[in-house]
Amino acid sequence: MTKEKKKMPLATQIFIALALAVVVGLLFQKQADFLTTYIQPFGTIFLNLLKFIVVPIVLFSIMAGVVSMSDVKKVGKIGVQTVVYFFITTALAMVIGVGIAFLFKGTFPELATSGLEYEATEPTPFMDVLVNIFPSNFIDPLLNATMLQVIVMALILGFAVVLLGERGRDAVSGINLLNEIFMKAMEMIIALSPIGVFCLLAPVVAANGAMVLGSFAKVILAAYIAYVLHCVLVYSLSVKLLVNMSPIAFFKGMSTAMAFAFSTSSSVGSLPITLECCDKMGAEHEIASFVLPLGATINMDGTAIYQGVSVVFIASCYGVELTPAQYVTIILTAVLASIGTAGVPGSGIIMLAMVLQAVGLPVEGIALIAGVDRIFDMGRTVVNITGDASCAVIVSKLNQKGKPQSEELAITKEDSFE
Repeated sequence: MTKEKKKMPLATQIFIALALAVVVGLLFQKQADFLTTYIQPFGTIFLNLLKFIVVPIVLFSIMAGVVSMSDVKKVGKIGVQTVVYFFITTALAMVIGVGIAFLFKGTFPELATSGLEYEATEPTPFMDVLVNIFPSNFIDPLLNATMLQVIVMALILGFAVVLLGERGRDAVSGINLLNEIFMKAMEMIIALSPIGVFCLLAPVVAANGAMVLGSFAKVILAAYIAYVLHCVLVYSLSVKLLVNMSPIAFFKGMSTAMAFAFSTSSSVGSLPITLECCDKMGAEHEIASFVLPLGATINMDGTAIYQGVSVVFIASCYGVELTPAQYVTIILTAVLASIGTAGVPGSGIIMLAMVLQAVGLPVEGIALIAGVDRIFDMGRTVVNITGDASCAVIVSKLNQKGKPQSEELAITKEDSFE
């Protein structure tokens, strides 16, 4: 009996799609309008399918996670551990971002800043943000994909089922069944990701060409150095010191999700694949199902780095010398602004306006980097979802009561999707 030919891993398919998108984009620069008109819509269809599946995945995966733990106190404990970890790593990300930007400050180009326009969205008062976390009806959060409200709904409903005890047994079965159905639908959609990646990226490359980096090469380089440093230092040390996991095993296990996040620039869109990767790395599914949707909404380490680098760059372009107090303000404001940034492409640039206003820089300066924001976005999304996964693995291991401390969390299945 002959062995069935092994299917190419999804991570490899995505990397091939990335390479093809770059080649095709460069070859068809003069036909950029054609790619935008006839190729990009297929990428948009793929993103629409992701958006369709994300809300039910978040709703039922969190509910399934809560009811599977059957302990309200345990959910609270995991929630505290998760938020503390996210806050610390985001603060470290901001420090690294500002630090790298400060080292590059003398090399940033001084650009003409006249005639720049950027209309910033008015920042929402904190109390309004707090109030808006809680849904006023059942339907709107699902229709509008308001992720914080969806998470609150899932927690309330999950707690209600747990508190019903034996009477909620049928509800638990129903929740688990619906979770499995949407997970299977997610697998079907994710199988299309190489096609979606190609159709999304090829038009972008064609429109910007090889000079997409242009005079912004230094600031982009600074951001990516900070991205890499944060992943290598913070996440590697976290998984090694807190749960004794090999950083190499962690990043190998995350390779598929990182490639997908880099291609789509969507933390929320990458959520299903990130969950699969965490499962393969040995994280408890119910804990990862709780931590990852929460992280996709409030944990934005990459966004914090981007904001720090961008503010220093914009200040240099305007010839403004930032004071130590302003650097502290940038760090504090960016940490708070990054928490709650929606996990969708381009949302970080809206939050940047708040940081610029906090230190008295012209918001119009955002126009200096708006044209290449997608390049920043690709890297910062990778950092965002990698931070979510590190938290899921760490919190899962810390809460595995009665289980022996292993040398490392082994990848229990194939390293890549098949």
